[in-house]
Amino acid sequence: MDPVRNPYAPGAGQRPPELAGRDRELRQFEVVLERVARGRPERSMIITGLRGVGKTVLLNTFRSMAIQRLWGTGKIEARPEQSIRRSVAAALHTAIRELAPRHRAPDRIEKFLGVLKAFAQAEPPQAGRAAKAPAHRWQPGINVPAARGRADSGDLEIDLTELFVDAASVATDLGVGIGLFVDEMQDVPPDDVSALCAACHELSQTGGPLIVVGAGLPHLPAVLSASKSYSERLFRYARIDRLDRDAADHALLAPAEREEVTFTPEALDALYEAADGYPYFVQAYAKVVWDLAPTSPITEHDIKVAAPEAESELAVGFFGSRYERATPAERDYMRAMAVLGDEPVATASVADELGRKPSSLSPARDGLIKKGLIFSAERGTVAFTVPHFGRFLREQPA
Repeated sequence: MDPVRNPYAPGAGQRPPELAGRDRELRQFEVVLERVARGRPERSMIITGLRGVGKTVLLNTFRSMAIQRLWGTGKIEARPEQSIRRSVAAALHTAIRELAPRHRAPDRIEKFLGVLKAFAQAEPPQAGRAAKAPAHRWQPGINVPAARGRADSGDLEIDLTELFVDAASVATDLGVGIGLFVDEMQDVPPDDVSALCAACHELSQTGGPLIVVGAGLPHLPAVLSASKSYSERLFRYARIDRLDRDAADHALLAPAEREEVTFTPEALDALYEAADGYPYFVQAYAKVVWDLAPTSPITEHDIKVAAPEAESELAVGFFGSRYERATPAERDYMRAMAVLGDEPVATASVADELGRKPSSLSPARDGLIKKGLIFSAERGTVAFTVPHFGRFLREQPA
C-alpha cells in the first residue's frame, strides 16, 4: 500500500477524512445557526466528552459552518489559571475583522474597536504588585483610541457583558451572528466561568446574535453549574462518545474507497474491537494498518500484524506523554485507580487500595485534575479523562 496515499489522520484536533457519527450534533448546530439568522433566541452550546472522541474536530467544524453563513468567528483555547480577558479580546477582534468589510458604517466598527481595546487593557494589576503600580498594558493591535466608560471597569463580569452586547449589536447591523468558540473550557478559571455565564445570560435575555460554543471534559457541566445556578438552562449540551459500529466502519471505508481500497468484513471486526469505537483510535490503527498492508483488500491478518505497532505508538504518544507529566505520587494514585477498574471509582476506594487516608491523597488527586488526567465524575468519585488509560497502566511494569 502506498503510504503517500494514506487517508487516515490521527492528530490532536485534526479533522479525519470522514467525519462519521456526528450527524445529530451537526443538525443541532445547523438549527442554532438558522434560528439566530431569523432573529430567534437561541442558547449557546456545550460539547463534552473524553479525550480522543473528537470534541475539537467538532468545534472546528461548527466554526466552519458559521463562517459559511458569513458569521464573524473567533476561537480560544482555555488554560488553567490564566484569565480569558486577552484571549477573548483577540478572538472577538478576529470576528469583527471578518465582518468589517461588509459593514456600511465604518464609524460603528471603530467605536466597537475602541471598546474592545479598552476591554483588553483593563486587566487588574497582578497579585503582589503595589496598589499604585499599573498593570502591564497589552497592546492588542487596534489602531483606534481606547474608549472610556465601557467594558473597562476591571471587573470581568461587567466588562464581558458590555463587550458581548456591543459585539452582538455590530452583528445585528449585518443580519448575521458572532460565534466565540472555546476549547478546553473546563480550564477557564472559576471567576471567569462565572463572568462568561453572566454575559451569555444577558445575551439570552436581549436576543443578541452572539453565541458561545464550548468544548470540554465530561465534568464541564458541573463546572458551569457551580459558577451560576442557571447555567443548566443557559446552554444546549451535547455529550459525544465512541462511534457505534456503523459509524466506525464508515469512518474507515469511505476514505479508503476514494483511494480504491477496501477492507474485508473480518478486518472491520478486528479494527472495531481494537479501537473500541473511539475516533482517535480508529484513525491511529487505520493509519498503521494501511502503511503495513501489502495490498487491497485489507484483511484480518493485516490488522494482527499492524496492531502491535499501532499500540506501541499510542503507548508513547497518546498514553505515555500524559503519564510522564504526573509526579510519582500522582502516578501511584492513577495506578490504584487502574487496579480498581475502568469505570469511575470512589476516592475512598483509591485510598483503601493505597493504604492511606483520603485527606492525605487530596494533593495528588487535585494535581491530576489540574493536569487534565482525571476528572470528578460525580461527588466522591474520579475517572480517567483518556479512554483505555487504566488498561495502559495495568500493562506497565510496577
